[in-house]
Amino acid sequence: MSLWHGRRVPIWYDPAYRLPLPALEGQSGVEPRRADLVIWYLLGHHAISTRALETPRRISFEELARVHTPEHLESLARPETLARIFAVDPSEIAVDEVMETLRLACGATMEAAQTALERGGPTLNLLGGFHHAAPDHGGGLCAVNDIAVAVAGLRAHGFRGPVAILDCDAHPPDGTAACLRDDAAVWIGSLSGSDWAALPRVDEVLLPESSGDGAYGAALDSLLGRMPRPELAFVIAGGDVLSGDRLGRLGLTLAGARERDLRLARALSGVPTVWLPGGGYHEDSWKVLAGTALALLSRSRRPIETEDPMRGRFAAVSARLQQELLRGDLDLTPEDIEASLGVRPRRNPTLLGYYSADGIEYALYRFGLLRLLERLGYVRFRIELQPVTSGGDRVQLHGQADRREWLLVDLQLERRTVAERPILYVHWLSLRNPRARFGPHHPQLPGQEVPGLGLARETGELLARVAERLQLEGVAFRPAWYHTAFTARHDFRFVDPARQGRFEALQRDLARLPLLSASLAVANGRVRLDGNPYSWEADEMVFWLAAHPQDEALTAQERARVHFTVEETHV
Repeated sequence: MSLWHGRRVPIWYDPAYRLPLPALEGQSGVEPRRADLVIWYLLGHHAISTRALETPRRISFEELARVHTPEHLESLARPETLARIFAVDPSEIAVDEVMETLRLACGATMEAAQTALERGGPTLNLLGGFHHAAPDHGGGLCAVNDIAVAVAGLRAHGFRGPVAILDCDAHPPDGTAACLRDDAAVWIGSLSGSDWAALPRVDEVLLPESSGDGAYGAALDSLLGRMPRPELAFVIAGGDVLSGDRLGRLGLTLAGARERDLRLARALSGVPTVWLPGGGYHEDSWKVLAGTALALLSRSRRPIETEDPMRGRFAAVSARLQQELLRGDLDLTPEDIEASLGVRPRRNPTLLGYYSADGIEYALYRFGLLRLLERLGYVRFRIELQPVTSGGDRVQLHGQADRREWLLVDLQLERRTVAERPILYVHWLSLRNPRARFGPHHPQLPGQEVPGLGLARETGELLARVAERLQLEGVAFRPAWYHTAFTARHDFRFVDPARQGRFEALQRDLARLPLLSASLAVANGRVRLDGNPYSWEADEMVFWLAAHPQDEALTAQERARVHFTVEETHV
């Protein structure tokens, strides 16, 4: 645990907080790794130790039934119900794994509430605030209402005190209001930017789009002034308040979101409080949640550094990997020794002369990628390696499901020179979820044969560690489509600085569109560059492992010079 003005702040987290829904990120802008990124950041910057972390327990269906109807709970066993709630195709739903995530998060909110009352201070659950779930239905990415279930559980065990729910997500708490409408000791205050139907017994403040830090702060102070003093409080510190959030649109800066949390923490000083992240549809939503943690831990205004916590996490795991296991050198045979001396061909192929098939599987296990694939329904993984006559080596990862073997990853790598530097070059990469189907919520993108795995970002980090171990200076590829470049944007940059500037301008001008819609617009010729038809520029991008000189001025100049628009489709 970590100290907060003499108190310790327990934080609930589990790796299973990541929903096993690969299409969710591209469709809604949700960052599925949000809780992971926050934990990696806090641990990496020594803001907490592992002793701060609490392991959630799964909520029971008996506890859920205090709030939700039997019919609704039974419907959650059907992929179609969960697919509707999360706006994905039913073929992507592994019911048990999705419910595992939701039940862990709901159980953690219950435990956090109990602990807050026992300790008399704040607690933090890194997944929760499912405020759109009503007693008889779910919606808006919310299948069960964790706050209402926690309140009902406390009531069932004798707690009768007044409860305050401060919902600072950018959307109103319609489900929470419905779930708790009969509990007169609950006060709900909401600060949102969406004009929905009036909610009973909710002190609701509606802010205009792009309100910004100042107007938001003034409205929050007014709402806090009307809040009755509670014996227990829940705070949904929504990450969707950020400027650029596709669904929130309240226009706050990261500093403004931190100030919101600091004001809330001051107002609730001495009150047992459960803090929850709510929604967030912006790539920086994890920084809002990490800032919430820093506000609770130390009342800090320290900005969140820009480096990617995943990079630090993968680098740390890579440093602990045993070279002998990666290379398969533990049990050398005389034939292996002769092959290493060039006397005979190598009995078992390797990737770029280094990684054995077992070594690759070992690395995927240590980086946690096999567990993510297991949550999608695949088991009994097999690696296949073979040289490619055109250059480099090919790696294929297979997994079993439904009594057959499926190709999940297909990758071709080569050592090559790019920008006069030795580089790990990716000729081909296909991340495949072949048991899923395309549908209205997940249209087929250019170049896709089957839906993806949602692991492109992890794969980029993994390839960077491969390049590092092979003493290369980076990873390069040539993105054939907008969505492949967009997914790689965290680490990769175009070699040509002007091309990078146009890419950044394209991201800026298409930010309001879901990734799937934006990529289809580019591929279908509906995007205009300064009024002229625009065709995607498939130039080389590089993930440099160390600082590399970049003409940032030229990139910024080109980004400011060009503007993209999208032609509307008409039926």
